[in-house]
Amino acid sequence: MTDDLRYPTGKFTFDADVTPDKRATSIATIRAAPALFRQAVHGLTEAQINTPYRPDGWTVRQVVHHVPESHMNAYIRFKLAITEDKPTVKPYSEDAWSKLPDVTREPVDTSLTLLDALHKRWVTLLETMKPEQFARTVFHPEYKREMSLDYLLQMYAWHCGHHAAHITTLRTRKGW
Repeated sequence: MTDDLRYPTGKFTFDADVTPDKRATSIATIRAAPALFRQAVHGLTEAQINTPYRPDGWTVRQVVHHVPESHMNAYIRFKLAITEDKPTVKPYSEDAWSKLPDVTREPVDTSLTLLDALHKRWVTLLETMKPEQFARTVFHPEYKREMSLDYLLQMYAWHCGHHAAHITTLRTRKGW
């Protein structure tokens, strides 16, 4: 953990020394994420859910809705990379999405339920991938580079803990 409210678990770093055990650890993190988020928001009031995790940051509600939105894109990116040769992925404005009415009005349980189903499917895909499939790449135009599925797997595993920590560190700071 760090004192940086934007990156409570630290910034993402890719471990290029990929092993089957490291992949399994990342997959286990993705498998556990829905329960992690349910626990992170358990017992919060609507006022607490509408509290930003940091000054000028997203609310807990926006964070919870963001995770399945991001991970839906990730799941699709994995499937594209497996079935196409170096596909270009579509960037999207996470901040603009966080302000849409479905995010601002919908209860967080809707996205937690979505996260359950999505991660179940995603983990099934990940666990059935062959080692050489993790080397396949997508091109991300925002970053102007190719990214391997090994890179994305580690990044999205980090993403789970990163956003859960936004909520849990807020709870700790507020004494919730």
